[in-house]
Amino acid sequence: MSEFEYSSGSLCLDLANTWGDRSDPGSDKLKGYLDLLAWAQGAGVVSERERVELLKLAHTEAAKSFGVFRTAHELRDTVFRLCSATAAGEKAPVREVAALNAALQTVPRQRLCCEGACCEWEWPADKSDLRQVLWPVIQSAADLVTSPDVSRIRVCGAPDCNWLFIDRSRGGRRRWCDMSTCGNRAKARRYYERHRRSS
Repeated sequence: MSEFEYSSGSLCLDLANTWGDRSDPGSDKLKGYLDLLAWAQGAGVVSERERVELLKLAHTEAAKSFGVFRTAHELRDTVFRLCSATAAGEKAPVREVAALNAALQTVPRQRLCCEGACCEWEWPADKSDLRQVLWPVIQSAADLVTSPDVSRIRVCGAPDCNWLFIDRSRGGRRRWCDMSTCGNRAKARRYYERHRRSS
C-alpha cells in the first residue's frame, strides 16, 4: 500500500499534499528523489519501467537528481501558496504566478500519439529525463488555475491539516480533505467537547 494519497482531484494538489501539516517538518513525505519517483508512479505519471530507468539514472547522476528533487519541493510550495490564496478568495500571488510561468518554460511540448482511431497526448520521452516526473504536474497546475475548478479549490478545515482539494460536492460545502480521517477526528472532538461540558 502506498504511503501517498491521491484524493485531491488534481495531480498538482496531490503533490502539494505530500506535506500534510506544514507546521510539522516531520510530516513531509518527500525526502528525496526516490520518494518523488514513488509518488509519481502511484500518481500514474511514470510506469514501473520508467521508474526503474529513472532510478538507475538518479544513481548515476546524483547531483542532477537532487536538483530535480529541490525543484519538486519548490513547485510543491508554489502550488500550495497559489492554490491556498485562491481557496481563501485572495488575488493570485504575483511571485507564485511568475514561478509557475518559469516552470512552464521548462516543460517540453506534448505530442499526439495515435493508435488506430484513438489519439492521446504524450510527453516526448525518447530517452529518460530526471525532470519528466515534474512535467505533468506543472501542466496540471497551469490547467487547474485556468479552469472553472479554480473556484472549487479548498483547504481542509482541520487545524493540523493543510491538504488542498477540489470540492465537487453538490452544495460546494465540503470542509474536510477526507471524511474518514480529518472529518472523523473533527466529529470525535465535537463529541468529546459536548460530553465534557455536560458532565
